[in-house]
Amino acid sequence: MEEIEGKGETGSSGGRETASSAGESDSDGIAHLDQMRLCVGSGCSRPESPSPCSDGIGLLSLPWEMVTRIASHLPAQCIINVLPQVCRVLGEVGEDASAWQHRAQRLVGGAASFPVGPRDQLDWAAACLEMEQLLGLWSSLGERGSTTEEERGGGGVERREEVHEEEEDSLPSGRSCPGHMPGDPPVLLLRGPGAPAGSRDRNVNLWDLRAEPEGSGLGSGSRVGSGSGSGGSRGRLLHTLGASGGAGAHSGWVWCLAQREGLLASGAFDSTIRLWDLAASGAPRGVITGRAPVICLSWQPDALLAGSHDKKIRVYDHRASQPLVKTLQLHNSAVLSMEANERYIISGGKDNTIALYDRRAAKLLNKVTLGSFLLSMSCCGQEVWAGDNVGQIHTFSLQHGVLRPIGRFDVGHTHLVTGIHYSPGSLYTCSSDRTIRVHLPSAPPRTVCTLQNPTPVNGLSVEAGVLAVASGNMAVAVWRPPQ
Repeated sequence: MEEIEGKGETGSSGGRETASSAGESDSDGIAHLDQMRLCVGSGCSRPESPSPCSDGIGLLSLPWEMVTRIASHLPAQCIINVLPQVCRVLGEVGEDASAWQHRAQRLVGGAASFPVGPRDQLDWAAACLEMEQLLGLWSSLGERGSTTEEERGGGGVERREEVHEEEEDSLPSGRSCPGHMPGDPPVLLLRGPGAPAGSRDRNVNLWDLRAEPEGSGLGSGSRVGSGSGSGGSRGRLLHTLGASGGAGAHSGWVWCLAQREGLLASGAFDSTIRLWDLAASGAPRGVITGRAPVICLSWQPDALLAGSHDKKIRVYDHRASQPLVKTLQLHNSAVLSMEANERYIISGGKDNTIALYDRRAAKLLNKVTLGSFLLSMSCCGQEVWAGDNVGQIHTFSLQHGVLRPIGRFDVGHTHLVTGIHYSPGSLYTCSSDRTIRVHLPSAPPRTVCTLQNPTPVNGLSVEAGVLAVASGNMAVAVWRPPQ
């Protein structure tokens, strides 16, 4: 199987023009709506080419090919949300799959291909909308670190905040996960005010990312912190989970987090998974004791999956008195990354392999050997994206029970790719080389923005346009779009 190799491209001026259109406000959409109504007049039946409009004037008097060409210059959000309100005919503009495919190609650039994986189940309109929104938010930042409002001209991502975890005086020794920087703190964004963050002080803290700390006057590049010597004002710490008498949530470094229906799971180097009730201020809801340090978690509706340092993936039912359901060994070394759904488990091991396991048939479907090991992984639909220990990004297709390598790309990272988030219209990566990169998920990926961090970046989480990254200085940095 030949792999595609490529170098990610930095956004061009043409991409910025598209981003400007994508960033239009709701008032702009209303203006589009009014203009369309004036142009359409009373025509309401879909015109053929040429249009049968009786008065011979107005938008719908034009050949249908010209109408769709004009619509191709409107933002995706206008085509999806505004045109259907004008009339049924213009609403059908957004049903033209070939027009969305041409738009997607224009966004990623002529030298790139999109999508990277299978095309049959892709929602083209949603992917184009997401790509335009990503360009509108991130392309103005270019390649830089924290920016000021003046530098951004008032647009793009609104602010960068840092929430600092308190660092303990003495750290555990002799226990580091292969391929990771010592002391990696995970971070997880939730659909709500709280963002859990775990760290090497063995705690899991729940932070409020919506409200600004009292008296801090948060703005661009501001910092909030709770740790001694953080250099910032005290942040909005909602809860320290399991804190009692100075004890941490775990007795070892917290390495991974997962969330499901109001419950949070934290996995640690003390070989335990602890459960917390977020609706009850983080009250403890049980502990699962394993046999090896827990490195990655995936929480599905029917099971909690844990990849561990002893080469095993364990399947748990956290509701049962004896939670262990099954133990799988798909690798010959530590399980470093994992994604799962109701049908499959996809896992990456330090033995330079990625494995696909069928949960329903209870069997290993296939295993791919690579030249490096995968530290981070993200799956959506029929595409799997993963980052390795040498700074490369790998893509795979997941179709008909087969995991097939598609491409390997250099997007500019020079060290471990410690975090990755993929969706049909966006790709975020971070690395211990102290950078966070935002891309369009094409082949090769089109790099829209590179953010510089003062310390190695150990993980990221993306939710509703908010980006949070965990840093080596015991901090969680947050970038959010303007309200």
